[in-house]
Amino acid sequence: MTASTPEGKLRLGGMALRNGLLVHGPTRWAVACRRGDGTIGVASGRKPKVPGVEKVPGLRGIARLGEAMAVIPLAKRALPQARLPFADARVVGAVAATSLGVRALRAGGRGGRLGTEVGSAVVSLAPSLIALRGGDLAAYHGVEHKAIAAYERDEADAADAAKEHDRCGSHLMAPLLTLNVAGAALLSRVVEKPGPAHQALLALGSMGAAVEVFAWAERNPDSSVTHALRVPGHELQRVLGTREPTEAQLEVGRAALAEILRVEGEPA
Repeated sequence: MTASTPEGKLRLGGMALRNGLLVHGPTRWAVACRRGDGTIGVASGRKPKVPGVEKVPGLRGIARLGEAMAVIPLAKRALPQARLPFADARVVGAVAATSLGVRALRAGGRGGRLGTEVGSAVVSLAPSLIALRGGDLAAYHGVEHKAIAAYERDEADAADAAKEHDRCGSHLMAPLLTLNVAGAALLSRVVEKPGPAHQALLALGSMGAAVEVFAWAERNPDSSVTHALRVPGHELQRVLGTREPTEAQLEVGRAALAEILRVEGEPA
């Protein structure tokens, strides 16, 4: 979640699971999922924090993303029935194929450095697209947006909220791809044969800069640049990334939201 939060409301983020929802707040996380027997399991805990980087541009964005990723194994350990987004044989196969495809593109070098990086960026989206196309992941992505939007807007029922959200991580797509391609073009001018270490530093730098771009967009929500940056993310959510959830799926989202508010000390 990368845009402004209404005054007086907790800043909540989340991750859709294949059978539930993981939500994180300022200091805690909460997860809820539909078990195999039909019941809803709920768990929560304290978020890990990376200290000393709050005022360091670039590093603070990477640190916040790292904290969000660190929550995932904690949630899985606390609620083993939770099914993670990429816990699927087809997605694992797609990740492996994507890795090989990106290596082949960069080794071949056809179309020039810029064309190679654009092609690599497009190919890298394949695992996420495959994950969203199968099962209930897209529906629980809709649950995430609806539950958090209903809380922020004091709506009585999450079912009435939109399944697309201005603070979805999909809005990082445009600046991240742009910065990654531009950085790769610059790197090819500075380093004759970039290696894995160069690529890793480029990926981290692009991510950190992309988060800073969205921090700026948060401070300038009415800017035409902000609206342009959000167009690709909104379209991805509308067409592929989200699906209208069922009432049973919304029930799981309400359980996750109630738990995060409880452990953060907010009234449900």
